[in-house]
Amino acid sequence: MSEADTPVVKPWSAVGVPRAHESAALHVLGQATYTDDIPEVQGTLHGALGLSSKPHARIVSIDLAKVRAAAGVVGVFAVGDIPGVNDCGPIIHDDPIFADGVVMYVGQPIFIVVAETHDQARRAARLADVVYEELPAILTPQAAKAAQSYVLPPMRLARGDYQAAFERAPHSVKGELYVGGQEQFYLEGQIAYAVPKEDKGMLVLCSTQHPSEMQHVVAHALGVHSHNITVECRRMGGGFGGKESQSALWCAASAIAAAKLRRPVKLRADRDDDMLVTGKRHCFHYEYEVGYGEDGRIVAAKVDMVTRAGYSADLSGPVATRAVCHFDNTYYLSDVDIRAACGKTNTQSNTAFRGFGGPQGAIAIEYVIDEIARNLGRDALDIRRINFYGDDTRNVTPYGQVVVDNVIGALTAELEASSEYRTRRAAIDAFNASSPVLKKGLALTPVKFGIAFNVTHLNQAGALVHVYVDGSILVNHGGTEMGQGINTKVMQVVAHELGVDMAHVRATATDTSKVANTSATAASTGADLNGKAAQDAARQIRERLAAYAVKLYGGEVAQVRFAADIVHVNGHEVRFPELVQKAYLARVQLWSDGFYATPGLHWDPKTMSGNPFSYFAYGAAVAEVVVDTLTGEWKLLRADALYDAGNSLNPAIDIGQVEGAFIQGMGWLTTEELWWNDGGKLMTHAPSTYKIPGVSDCPDDFRVKLFKNRNVADSIHRSKAVGEPPLLLPFSVFFAIRDAVSAVGGHKVNPPLNSPATSEEILKSIAAVEAAVGA
Repeated sequence: MSEADTPVVKPWSAVGVPRAHESAALHVLGQATYTDDIPEVQGTLHGALGLSSKPHARIVSIDLAKVRAAAGVVGVFAVGDIPGVNDCGPIIHDDPIFADGVVMYVGQPIFIVVAETHDQARRAARLADVVYEELPAILTPQAAKAAQSYVLPPMRLARGDYQAAFERAPHSVKGELYVGGQEQFYLEGQIAYAVPKEDKGMLVLCSTQHPSEMQHVVAHALGVHSHNITVECRRMGGGFGGKESQSALWCAASAIAAAKLRRPVKLRADRDDDMLVTGKRHCFHYEYEVGYGEDGRIVAAKVDMVTRAGYSADLSGPVATRAVCHFDNTYYLSDVDIRAACGKTNTQSNTAFRGFGGPQGAIAIEYVIDEIARNLGRDALDIRRINFYGDDTRNVTPYGQVVVDNVIGALTAELEASSEYRTRRAAIDAFNASSPVLKKGLALTPVKFGIAFNVTHLNQAGALVHVYVDGSILVNHGGTEMGQGINTKVMQVVAHELGVDMAHVRATATDTSKVANTSATAASTGADLNGKAAQDAARQIRERLAAYAVKLYGGEVAQVRFAADIVHVNGHEVRFPELVQKAYLARVQLWSDGFYATPGLHWDPKTMSGNPFSYFAYGAAVAEVVVDTLTGEWKLLRADALYDAGNSLNPAIDIGQVEGAFIQGMGWLTTEELWWNDGGKLMTHAPSTYKIPGVSDCPDDFRVKLFKNRNVADSIHRSKAVGEPPLLLPFSVFFAIRDAVSAVGGHKVNPPLNSPATSEEILKSIAAVEAAVGA
């Protein structure tokens, strides 16, 4: 067949196009099945946890007689009833399932009560008589630092000679900053449903980002091998990191009770209990000193960060590591001394949350940049720009990774123009000059975020793809769906590889009996890792089908094209289902497994150096706010966001993720305040006291675009991750508020504004500025 006779296949792609979320219709119709919606097996019982009322105390005695005698109660189990190991810690074994002699925070589980109904179990759980001997409690990261109380040894990253560079610097800035934590506030709370199976088997249906970790924890708690435990998760009603490690407690407790009673046990947390028991985003306290030149360029930077880790290590080590590795954000820092410590406090064991320490690391340098600009009387955007990473020089991070894909300059320039930043800055200055009460603020902040797990071995994934005789396709992978659209993207990848419409592809529940040894769906790697694994599996099937098509119709395997449900081979057009049916009869294997491991990664935790990230994702945002200086109330008037999603797999889903991350991050920095009383009890443990953003908090003018940029790394179809990095975009809101407060003093004073910037915090900052100006 001559080249002229070769049929032209019209351009077709299943990726890079906007597609609805694969469960969108089910969500809207209320037909999507979450763990609590699964029809219960006959004989199902319901559990509730008995919780500590003290932040730090020895348990002198515990009387559970009233609990056992309560209506509907079938069993009560505590630490002595665990057949295996009393631990659910993901890394360090310091996180007991049930308290053993000592309680470490208000809300720590001491026992589980199992009853015929959920309500009966909850009521019975409150009837325990516990006698405590109280011990000293540490509640804040500052107190933990003062007491040298840490869950892990402090870490340090140094480059160059910070002290010498600082002493040479013409100017310097020193100060402190506090950034609060954040409750994940997933719509679906923690839940696990354990169903005993034959021969010491256990099926655990749960809401988790890490099925394999849940499998390990349950196996250890029951004293059996992992192959006895199957963990399944079809979808979560949100996770945001709060179901990466913290779902383990619920899985283990329900499984222990189910194993003891040989009956299914469902453990579903009430919202108040969920918030009292589980960890949140780490709050951070910073002490910083930075030297800079006449032009605002940073020449030396030192920061000492301490987090509220809580009573156990959980994931605090990796969170602190990522904070250290993101202190630079988009800026080249030649001489640095970056320190981080995980303060051991008698509070919930803090854990993963979207960004995983990255936002906490980056906001510190942004705070410093903002102060430098005000000290020099310059626009903060100009100071940011002069400190940006370069392309060929000034392009190595403090931990030694070369920045090879730097687009922050071009991206920021595009946003500066499209947002009319300079024009609006002049208009806001004019407004503030004539408005004594209402003050407007404007800020443009950039983002550079590393993509990969810092722990190298976690950067792997597996998938299974089955092609059935009718041409329909089933895919299973190790990622978990929490609303972010990973299943949709993986389905698109498989559809593209096999040349079929996405309607022919179905994704099934994540299941440890199908794909083993999976990593958590976290670190923004879900689509990157599992998409590549599914692509590998689908490619093998496609290659087998292509070889078989050439046997039937002739031609070259390399010339066979799969597109739009048609297989083009040697001048013939064969419907995909037709070729599949023929291949089946010819005994061609129509299923395959796939695997992917991210190449080129390495990290040395001792030297805090290496190449921990596959690539960087970039972005920038502009926020305009108005602040009422009499009440501290504020309103976001307009937000412009530009995000680098590479060659986006699904622009509709990616834009949605940017919008959601922006509002969630804005809540973290402005309204979502976590407050513990002097007795160590978290008082903001319900929607009545913990304020996440509502629809009225969204700006009337919200402009989100994707930056056109092909990933230089060999990611899935050269796309970039979109889960976590956009959460840093609302830094612009925080600094716009600070800019408005600064206007009270004519931009002569750096407002001491901590996060969250609640109305109370804003008023305190305004008062400080007024006092400084009047002094």
